[in-house]
Amino acid sequence: MKAQYRSLCMLLLSTRSVAWHSSPLPLFRALRPRAACFPTTAPQFAALSMAAKGGKGLALDKLLQSQGFGTRKDCKEMVKNGYVQVNGEVVQDSNAKIQHEELMPFSVDGEDFEYRSAVYILLNKPAGYECSNKPTMNPGVLELLPDIYMMRGVQPVGRLDCDTTGMLLLSDQGAFNHAITSPRRDKPKVYHVEAKHPVDAAQIRQLLQGVQLKDEKEGETVTSPIKVAAAAVVSLSENVIALTLTQGKYHQVKRMLAAVGNRCERLQRVSIGPVSLGEIGLGDWRHLTDEEVVALKTKNYE
Repeated sequence: MKAQYRSLCMLLLSTRSVAWHSSPLPLFRALRPRAACFPTTAPQFAALSMAAKGGKGLALDKLLQSQGFGTRKDCKEMVKNGYVQVNGEVVQDSNAKIQHEELMPFSVDGEDFEYRSAVYILLNKPAGYECSNKPTMNPGVLELLPDIYMMRGVQPVGRLDCDTTGMLLLSDQGAFNHAITSPRRDKPKVYHVEAKHPVDAAQIRQLLQGVQLKDEKEGETVTSPIKVAAAAVVSLSENVIALTLTQGKYHQVKRMLAAVGNRCERLQRVSIGPVSLGEIGLGDWRHLTDEEVVALKTKNYE
């Protein structure tokens, strides 16, 4: 059904026949869910979120825009048509100053939301999804999230291969993304690796001592083979290990298993730094807690 909405969205956009006042439902969720439908850019959303932190109140249409509900014009129409409630009351003045705070509740067309100046998400990525906002061969991971998060510029923090499952962070904060992905931070990432053949003590020893990865690329240039080592390896069963890495090379886990004479059959990331995937279901997501965000931003932690 969601795919049909997206197809209908593109058809309506091509004919330029969509108007807010002509629809019984707010189009932010149904007919206009993708970024191409809204010209407002992610930096504009970020600027509005920063402005909202001033504590002097923000016009309701600007507040909605900062949360990813479309252009300011779109948000004015939503308010005018009575789709927005704040503190349980319908507000139809788009210029009304909202004295908001973090996690302030509001609703749009009966659906509840919370104001967030920044978005930090933990997703349990299923196989078959690309970690890109412009996927080519498969659906993108952003399709697993509410459409408003794509509107406000939420991006995957790093990447997982299309066939890899597990923990993926997403955020609309560039500084946070850099703190997680920067090689200077050495964030340990733990993977559960199911190998084709039993992983013996000799292979574990090789992984800890380091293996040569061939055909490593830097930009378009193929560099000399490099040596990479696991920070830790724990045997979970005959064919399954927990592998901890602090680097982030292309297909690194799969290439390391191949280098010791084995093959990676299934791969799941279970933690990044001090934050673990936990019991969240495949394809489900949650917001990170404030404590988790602070811990992930910290360079050194236990």
